[in-house]
Amino acid sequence: MRLLRWLRRREQTAFIANILALCAEMTIEVPAGVKRLVVFVVDICICYVSTWVAYYLRLGEFISLERLTLPVLLSILIAIPIFLVFGLYRVIFRYAGWSAIKAVAIAVTVYTLLYAPAVMVYTLDGVPRTIGILQPLILFFGVAGSRLLARAWLGGSYLSRLAETRRPQALIYGAGTAGQQLAVALRTSSNINVIGMVDDDQSLHDRVLGGIRIFSPDAVDEVILKKHVTHLFLAMPSASRAHRHKIINQVSRHQLVIRTLPSLTDLADGKVTVNDIKELEVDDLLEREPVDIDSDQYAGKINGRSVMVTGAGGSIGSELCRQIIDSQPRLLILIEFNEYALYLIHAELERRHLLSQFEPPTRVVPILCSVQDRQQLQQVIERWKPEAIYHAAAFKHVPLVESNIIEAFKNNVLGTLNLAQLALENEVQDFVLVSTDKAVRPTNVMGATKRLAEMILQALSANNQSVTCLSMVRFGNVLASSGSVIPKFKEQLAAGGPITVTHPEVTRYFMTIPEAARLVLQAAAMAKGGEVFLLDMGDPIKIVDLAKRMITLSGLSERNADNPEGDIEIKFIGLRPGEKLYEELLIGNDPESTMCKKIMKGQERWLPWTDLCIVLEEAKKFAKTDDVRGLLNILTSVVDGFSIGESRGVD
Repeated sequence: MRLLRWLRRREQTAFIANILALCAEMTIEVPAGVKRLVVFVVDICICYVSTWVAYYLRLGEFISLERLTLPVLLSILIAIPIFLVFGLYRVIFRYAGWSAIKAVAIAVTVYTLLYAPAVMVYTLDGVPRTIGILQPLILFFGVAGSRLLARAWLGGSYLSRLAETRRPQALIYGAGTAGQQLAVALRTSSNINVIGMVDDDQSLHDRVLGGIRIFSPDAVDEVILKKHVTHLFLAMPSASRAHRHKIINQVSRHQLVIRTLPSLTDLADGKVTVNDIKELEVDDLLEREPVDIDSDQYAGKINGRSVMVTGAGGSIGSELCRQIIDSQPRLLILIEFNEYALYLIHAELERRHLLSQFEPPTRVVPILCSVQDRQQLQQVIERWKPEAIYHAAAFKHVPLVESNIIEAFKNNVLGTLNLAQLALENEVQDFVLVSTDKAVRPTNVMGATKRLAEMILQALSANNQSVTCLSMVRFGNVLASSGSVIPKFKEQLAAGGPITVTHPEVTRYFMTIPEAARLVLQAAAMAKGGEVFLLDMGDPIKIVDLAKRMITLSGLSERNADNPEGDIEIKFIGLRPGEKLYEELLIGNDPESTMCKKIMKGQERWLPWTDLCIVLEEAKKFAKTDDVRGLLNILTSVVDGFSIGESRGVD
C-alpha cells in the first residue's frame, strides 16, 4: 500500500511538473509587451500587499482595505515611475539574476528616500510613521522575490528546452535492443538529443519507448523537417546491405550526418556504448551487396602451409595477410620494401594472432625485400620454402607510373618474372598474381605493365613442366585502398572542399578490400593453371556520383549553380595522363563461369614463351639504358590496346 501511495504521489508530482512546464512554455510565447504589462500589474499588487503586511506588523492585526487607500496610492505613484527609470521592466525575467536583484535594491532604496519622508515627516492621516520603513523593506522582498520566482519558473523550463534545441537532433533507425541501448547511451553520455526512433515493425508505430516516440518509416521525411533532425543513427546490426541502402537513399535529400553501429558479431557482448558509433563503412558506398565467399572454400589451401605474400604492407597485401592468418598457416612470410608498412602489418598480425590463441601458432616472418632483387628472393624462398605465393607487390598509382616508366617496368614486369620463375624452379605449389582491370586495353603504363605481367604467367603456365600452378586475379578499383579516390575525397571533405573529379563521365568498377582479398584466395583454390579470374562487380559507378554520395552521407550539401549556398563544391580538373573514362574487365567477350557464381574466368590472347622471351630480353636492354621510348615501343607491340601516343612519359 505504501508503495502504491508513493507511486501515486510520484505520478501526481510528475503531472503537476509537466503542467507547470507547459504553462511556462506558453507564457514564454506571449508577446513581450503583454508580459511587461502583466509585470506592471504585479508590481502594483505588490505595493498594495506590502502596505497591508506592514500595517499588520505594526498593529498586530489586518485592517480593512479601505484604510490603505492613501498609503497604497502614494506607494504606487512613487514606485512605478522609479522602477521604469531604473529599467526593471526591460529585464528578461527568465534570465534575471543577481544583477536584476541589484537593480531592484537600488530602485527600492531611491523609493525609500521618497516614501519614508512622506509618511514620517509629512504625517498622513491615520498612517503610522513606522510604515515608512516597514513597507519599503517588504516591497523590496516582494519585487525581488517576484523576479526570482519568474526566473525559477520560466528560466528552468526555457533554458532546458533551449539547450535541447541547440543540441544536434537525432533519429535512431531501429527500435530493437541495439537501438534502445544506443538511445540510453546517447542520453547519458552525449550532447546529442534523441527526438525519436524509427522501426519497420508496425506494432511499434506511435508507441513511446523510454520516453522516446517510435515513428513509421513513412513519416521519416516529415519528422526530419519538423524536428530539424541533423543526425541519423542506423542501429540495425543485422540488416542487409540492400535495406541499409534503401534507408540511406530515402534520407539522402536531407543534410544528415549518418552514423552506424557495428555488425552483430562486433556487438556480441550485448552492450552498446557511444564509442560503438562509427561512420558509415566505405562499402556502404557500393550500390550492391558485397560478394560473400566462404573462407572454408580456400582454407584448405592455407591451413598448416607455408605462405608468402609480396607487397604485404599495401592495401591488398595487408588484407590478404589478415585473411590468411585467420586460416592458420604454419608460416606466413611478409615481403615488403617499405620499412614502415612492413612494421605496421607485422605488429598487427602478431597482435591479432596472440588474441586468437590458435594452436599451433603461426610464425610470422617479416622480410625487407624488393621483388626486383632476384638474388634475395631466391635466398628467402630456398630458406623458408613457401608452398603458396600471393604476389601483390606493384607500382599502381597511374600518374606516378607515367612519370617513372622504367621503374614501373622493373617492378611490375621484371619483379613478376623473377618471382614466377623462382616459384617454378623451387616447385612452389601455388602462385597467384594480383592484377587489375586497367590491364584490359590499357591507356596507361601501369595497365600495360600489369598486362605484360599477366602474359608472362600465361606463357610460363603453358610451358610449365613444374608442379606450380600459376594464375591471375583481375579486379577493379578497391574502396579505401591507398590508390582509391575514397581517402582523397575524405581529406578534401575534411578540408572543406572542393572535391576534385577528373571528368563528369568517368566510371569505375568498385569492390571492397575484404572482397578483393577473398577473391584472390578463392582463385588460388580453383586454379588449374594459366587462368585469369575476375569478379562480377555489378554495374560500374560514376566517380562524380560517388563524390556526391560521400557529401550527402557526411551531412553536407553540394555547392553548385542550383545551390550556391551549399557546403562542398565538386570541381572537374580534366583526365590525368593515361587515364580513360571507362574500365573493362575482359579483353574478349567470352567469360566462363566457375564454381563460384560471382567469379568468372577469362581466356585471353598471349604470346608463346619463346616469343615472349625475345621481347622481354629486348625490353630489359631498354630499361638498363633508360631508353623510355624504346621500352614504350615494346609495350605497344605486345599489349593489346596500348599505344605510345596515349602515354605522357616521353616528350
